[in-house]
Amino acid sequence: MGVPALGRPEAGEYNEHYARYIALVPEGNIIDILSREMDATQALLAAVPAEREEYRYAPGKWSLREVVGHLVDTERLFAFRALWFARGGGGELVGMDQEAWARASRAHARPLAELAEEWRCLRGANVLMFGAFTPEDGARRGVAGGYGVTVRALPWMIAGHELYHRALIRRDYLGEG
Repeated sequence: MGVPALGRPEAGEYNEHYARYIALVPEGNIIDILSREMDATQALLAAVPAEREEYRYAPGKWSLREVVGHLVDTERLFAFRALWFARGGGGELVGMDQEAWARASRAHARPLAELAEEWRCLRGANVLMFGAFTPEDGARRGVAGGYGVTVRALPWMIAGHELYHRALIRRDYLGEG
């Protein structure tokens, strides 16, 4: 499921800024990868001690809750872009100001378990959506934040963004490695 439509994107199918994220994603079926990586991230978040939820590793940095809120918002936005372009939506979609979105999300005031559950539900819905895309859907292109992107690149960007932030959580928030 998902391999023909959503195989690994090539350079030119996304903004080069996301190359560092896509490079983190292992080879394989992106649908399976999205499911497997979410399970690993959910296990990590479930093990976070309550006193670390509001921890900021430096002044001006997001709390762990805000990082997870950012991951939820980013996944939701990227999935919307994929749906919009797959369905033939026209026009250019604007980018997001992640700092403004983080403030507006009020994730800092929500328990980590609630944020993690929202993300788990969102990922489940996205796995089903991405798995239903055809090769034609995956090849469709649009412009978001001033850069061209294919539908098939977006789940890889989601997966890589998660892997990047999971490593950051381990290192900067939990002091692992």
